[in-house]
Amino acid sequence: MKLPRREREKLRQRKEMLAGALDVFLEKGYHNVSMQEIAAKAEFAIGTLYKFFKNKEDLYKTLVLEMSDGFNEALTKAIEEPDDEVEKLRNYVRAKGELFRANVSMIRLYFAESRGASFNVMAGLDSVIRERYDHFMQATLASVFESGVRRKRFKKIADPYHLAIALDSLTNAFLFLWLNAPERHPYPEDPDTILDILFKGLVGP
Repeated sequence: MKLPRREREKLRQRKEMLAGALDVFLEKGYHNVSMQEIAAKAEFAIGTLYKFFKNKEDLYKTLVLEMSDGFNEALTKAIEEPDDEVEKLRNYVRAKGELFRANVSMIRLYFAESRGASFNVMAGLDSVIRERYDHFMQATLASVFESGVRRKRFKKIADPYHLAIALDSLTNAFLFLWLNAPERHPYPEDPDTILDILFKGLVGP
């Protein structure tokens, strides 16, 4: 159903404000940016910016939470598409790499700012991110392992939730390597490069 023109205009303005804020945050960091600078970058009056966001903290939280929601939605869709559990996991590994590459600027900003001890907004924000992350792990990714065990596709070697955490940690390790040295450590094009660490392990027969 098509939104009324006024609502479409509000969504467009909000999107432009968030894009402008991201550009300024990336250039100067969270602490060195004012709402006035964000408004100027997005080409809106400061009063219009405050109609959408209470303050800079509210704006930053919105950026991070929308990224988190987008990640969860895309990864859930990737997992739900095929029937076979191994293919679901391959899709998950591929999709996560694509999401990081497409959102690298926002991810770099999030990790740079979350390491700052003085950035107290992260305390509340991190708890929300962790809650959403845990829900995805338990309700979505772990269910793939649970289904695979039930259908005899996987051996029952550990709790499905622990297997989900293990796979997520493996993908994160490869992604952080890529973030720090993309030419030396490219994220694998073949998802089995990562999955085989879990599927085949280290110990020989």
